[in-house]
Amino acid sequence: MARPPEPLSRRTASPLAAAQLPLVELQPRAAAPLYEQLYRGLRDQILRGRLRQGARLASTRTLAGHLAVSRFTVVTALERLIAEGYLTTRAGSGTFVTQTLPDRVMRPAVRPRPVLPRSEGVVPALSARGTRLSGVRITGPRPEEPSAFQPRRAPLDAFPIRTWSTIVRRLWRRGGYQYLEYGDPAGYRPLRQAIAAHIGVTRAVHCEPHQVIVTSGSQQAFDLLFRVLLDPGDRAWIEEPGYLDVRAALIAAGAELVPVPVDGAGLDVQAGIRLGANARVAVVSPSHQYPAGVTLSATRRIELLNWARASGAWIVEDDYDSYFRYAGRPMSALQGVDRASPPRAHVIYVGTFSKTMFPSLRLGFCVVPDPLVDAVVNARAVADRNSPILDQAALAGFIEGGHYDRHLRRVRLICQERYQAMRSHFARVFGDTLVLSPASAGTHVLGRFGGRTGDGDRRLVKTVVTMAAEEGLVVFPLSRYCVTPPPRDALVLGFGGLSPRRIGAGAEKLAVIVRRARKRLTPQK
Repeated sequence: MARPPEPLSRRTASPLAAAQLPLVELQPRAAAPLYEQLYRGLRDQILRGRLRQGARLASTRTLAGHLAVSRFTVVTALERLIAEGYLTTRAGSGTFVTQTLPDRVMRPAVRPRPVLPRSEGVVPALSARGTRLSGVRITGPRPEEPSAFQPRRAPLDAFPIRTWSTIVRRLWRRGGYQYLEYGDPAGYRPLRQAIAAHIGVTRAVHCEPHQVIVTSGSQQAFDLLFRVLLDPGDRAWIEEPGYLDVRAALIAAGAELVPVPVDGAGLDVQAGIRLGANARVAVVSPSHQYPAGVTLSATRRIELLNWARASGAWIVEDDYDSYFRYAGRPMSALQGVDRASPPRAHVIYVGTFSKTMFPSLRLGFCVVPDPLVDAVVNARAVADRNSPILDQAALAGFIEGGHYDRHLRRVRLICQERYQAMRSHFARVFGDTLVLSPASAGTHVLGRFGGRTGDGDRRLVKTVVTMAAEEGLVVFPLSRYCVTPPPRDALVLGFGGLSPRRIGAGAEKLAVIVRRARKRLTPQK
């Protein structure tokens, strides 16, 4: 009977798996002999941890060739290190850094940090734009396991991993080396064709494949577009409250932000005109606004297009969550409503596969009017050349094979189930204490506390967020997404990545936290 193959972890743990070739700078004309310099250099690397305990050194012959010195020089230096306890030898295996270094050298000397006199230089500082950008933290806690109630997390447990891996294996077998080369900065052509066909049917987007530019997620699309469309100081509309990543990308481009309020009908276009009629760009999420969860009304869509045409502004449409609609009639993309001929089109459509597929895929796209194609493609090339071709080819096959449509249908049903579980568990646990906003799409809801307004409401939300983080829950305040504090704060609660059981357990845990927070804020008599 044939022996089973040795586990990979055991094979890679072999001491012969990786011999170290340390680089030590030697000065042939220095006063100290070469073997002394080599001894000191290796000892310093051991003490600093560059040569780690248990690491195996290459043979003396290999080290001598690597450092361009005689073998005698290497042997002399190593023998001294062995004698002092830094190295040890094993018969038939080689020379290793000892697991326990000599006690006397394990006591690091405390040396005061040198103070640089003012006359010797100026301390480098961030630019004004860099300082503004560092104040916008777009990344929150990212636990490995789904955590209640982390927003913007898709149902990754529903992804068909086996189907995806089959497609990837097939590509490697058939394509081989073609997936290792540089690719077209605009994207893998079959993927651009598949995207154009898909969004034309599902989102009523009018485009040709050459207008589709593949990016590393929607965030890179925003970064490229704002750099191409805006000069430092240009004004840009953002939704208030709105997506933090958009705000950060605009700040990185040097834009002046014009926060435009969002109400039940979406972006208040008339308020935007009053606040910044001369803005060069407006960034909107018409299909499902984040984090308010509203849809831009038909009337305001027309108002927004009319303003853009009259002022010569660009509209960047973020359509990140449109596929997760499980109630009501879906609305087409704003780009499809813009009936202007291509040279006069004002809407740039941005989509992503991070939410509908999986975030680490890092593939998104933008659909740009013909006059912008060359400029955006060139900006893509400057940024990072192209996305991995294999990933693009696999996604193209996933879409063309009908797997993407089937996956979206399944995800809609799962999101609907989890939304209903969210409402059921929160109604049972909280009653009227914490009321969830209604939703017809997406993977998050807003939770508002009853009976408090103004500062009392904001203090309660802030306290709950802080205490929840201490207990391993991930909840964000609505104020996080606002440039100015909102009249009423709320909790942004995600459910897309949570099973109904996790939602129930999270609701119970959050209820305990809310009770403790209320008690902490109640004045003692």
